[in-house]
Parts: sequence; structure tokens; C-alpha cells
Amino acid sequence: MSKVSIIIGREYAERVKKKSFIFTTILMPIFMLALMAIPTLVVLMGGTDTRTVTVYDPEGIIAPQLVNSDNVEYVIATQSVDTVAPSEGTTLLMIPRGLVGKDQPLRLLADEAASMMLEGEISSQVERIVEEERMKVYSVDVKSIMDAVESDLSVNTVRTDRDKTTSSGLSYALGFILTFLLYMILLLYGQMVMTSIIEEKNNRVLEIVVSSVKPTGLMLGKICGIGLVAVTQIVIWAVLIVAMSAFVMPALLPADVAADITSINSGMGAPTQSALDSDFLAALAVIADPTYVLTLFGILLLFLIGGFLLYSAVFAAIGSAVDNIQDASQLQTVAMLPIILGIVFGMMAAGDPTSSIAVWTSIIPFTSPMVMMARIPYGIPSWQIILSLVLLYASFLASVWVAAKIYRVGIFMYGKKPTVKELIRWARYK
Repeated sequence: MSKVSIIIGREYAERVKKKSFIFTTILMPIFMLALMAIPTLVVLMGGTDTRTVTVYDPEGIIAPQLVNSDNVEYVIATQSVDTVAPSEGTTLLMIPRGLVGKDQPLRLLADEAASMMLEGEISSQVERIVEEERMKVYSVDVKSIMDAVESDLSVNTVRTDRDKTTSSGLSYALGFILTFLLYMILLLYGQMVMTSIIEEKNNRVLEIVVSSVKPTGLMLGKICGIGLVAVTQIVIWAVLIVAMSAFVMPALLPADVAADITSINSGMGAPTQSALDSDFLAALAVIADPTYVLTLFGILLLFLIGGFLLYSAVFAAIGSAVDNIQDASQLQTVAMLPIILGIVFGMMAAGDPTSSIAVWTSIIPFTSPMVMMARIPYGIPSWQIILSLVLLYASFLASVWVAAKIYRVGIFMYGKKPTVKELIRWARYK
């Protein structure tokens, strides 16, 4: 056991001391913290510059009814000419004659590009006014009717088993991010195990090492050592993001928003103090809940360890069977295909976490790490998570048993690229 621990320590120390590890470990949490801080910055710094639009309406029907908004301020032009050149830094809206009777294009004169938001704001208001003016011909009070029937609804999902409002949009985003993160880690560190074995095999280092430690112990040492590097990164990211959730976000949020978030997280009811959209508040409440964030990372760590152990055993077996990376590129399709399927099904599960295909692929070991992490932000039954983990770790034990048999034969094979049929024969050796 001491020899295996030495191998684990060497593999771990060799990689955590690299500049690439330090760089990615620091850069990734900064990126993730920035994603978490964006909603807060939107609250604090939201809004755009107000654009002043001078309106020339020769008939005087449209311009007086235009309503200022947060983005556009309308000023009625006093000139009585049909063509007015805008001065520097101003925008001029030309209302054509007879617009109420017949649709005609509006002209927007400006010395700089107009945004789609500005054009949409103007066209929607003018369209509304023209429609109201046309309806007056039929003695219909459009505004009163529209005010009476207008409806603007949002959906707030309240889990009956939690009595807490959730955000489907944030759940989808978290599921997408966690699935992609797990996909990258499994692929990157799995290939790292394979590359390390190929390099040592070419240098004939393995032949020396196996004289003092069994091939199975050597393989497990490499897998565990490199796996600890991935675990270290996740733990560092978890600590930084939980600290952000617990201390930084509460300090940045306005008092009324913080009060509503506290109300949501305590299950006391709907927000009442701030004017923010309820779905946006629910998303902020999830991000600002350090307990939830820590739980999410804890589950991520369990699936990361199980998924890495499962796939790294396959990558280790492939690395031991070939002499170079080029030969390995064909065989590693066996390991990469389930991972790719996992992220494909994970994206589907992020959109519909309760579908049959999402449930089954989150339990099948070869796809469960990615798919389950896409479903967990929605809040799924605990028994499904436990069952998925049990099957995942049981599959790891089976894959290690098979991979060890291939490994102990493959590390002594040189000069020939084995086929899948030969790998199966090696696995059947007693």
C-alpha cells in the first residue's frame, strides 16, 4: 500500500506544480464568479443611455401621443417644413403625411447608427397610435378595451416538497454549465491518464516500476493521483464560489433586493419590497444561497470521482495497449463515445429533466455523471441520485477489474497495435 501511495503522491505533485494547473485553477473560478456577479451588476448598473428623438409630425396626430420610456425621450419639432436635417448628436423621426389612412415607412435621420432596440421602440409606439386612431373611425375606445383585457403573466414554480420558488431558467443554465464542466474534466483528465501511461511505456519506465509494484497497483496509483488533481480543482472552486455566495453577493445587493431574497430562501412567501421580476429574484435567491451552492458542489464532486474512476480505467487500459498517441486515437473512441453521448443527453435533460430518456440516462453509469448533473438543479428525488451513484461506483469496480487485466498484459506489448478483439482476449486471461 505504501508503494501505491508513493505513486499517487508523485502523480499528484507532478501536476499541481505545473503553471497550467495554477492558471486554470485560478482562471476558471474567476470566470464562474463573474457569471454569478453579472445578475448583481445588472441590478446595480442596469439601464441604458436615454436617446433623445426629435419628432416632426406635420399633421400633429402621432407626435403628441408618443410616451417617453427609459430608453427614448421624445421632443416635438417646432419647424413647419417637411425636411429637417438633424444636428450633430441628435436623432430626427419623420412622420409622413396620411400615415393614419395608409401604412408608410417612417424615416429616422441620425448622424450615427440606430440600434434595433431604438427602431423597435419607435415602431411599436407608432403602430399602437395608428391602430388606435384607425379604430376611432368605428367609435371603438381601443385603449379602454386593451387596458381591460391586457394580461402580463409569469410562471413561478413552487415545489410542494420544498415550499420554495424556483427559477427554471437558472436551473437550465446551471444544468448546462455543470454538465459541460463534468464533460471537460472527464475527457481532459481521462486522456491525461492515457498519455502518461503511453509516455512511460515508450521510455521503458514501466518495466522498471513493475519490478517493485504490481501492475494493478501501478494503474490504480496513476488513476488516483491524477484524480486527486481534478478533485483539488473542484474543491478550490467550491470554496471560492461559496465565499462569493455567502459574503460578496449580500454586500453588493441593494437592501430591498436582499430582503426579498431572504424571504424567498426562508420560504416566507412572495417578494414584496423590490420592483424586480419575480423569476429574476428567484434566480438571485438560488445563487445567494451558500448552502445550496455547497450541496451542488458536493454532489458534483461525487459524480466527478465516480465518473473519472470509471472512464480513467478505460483510458488506462487503452494507454497500456498502444505505443503512441496516434494508435490510441482510434481505440479511445470506445471511451469517448459514451462521454459524448452523456453530454448530448445532458443537454436534453437540462431542457426536460423529467422525461423518460433523461431519467434512464441519468441512472445508466456510462452517461449518468453528465445527465444527472443537468437534472439536479431542478430538484429531483434523492433516491434517483443515490441509485445513480451506487451503480456508477459499482461499474467502476467492474471496469477496473477488466482494465487491470488488459493493463498487466499491454504494458509489456510493443510494436503492434492491438485490435478490440485482442483486448477482449487479454481481459479474459486468468
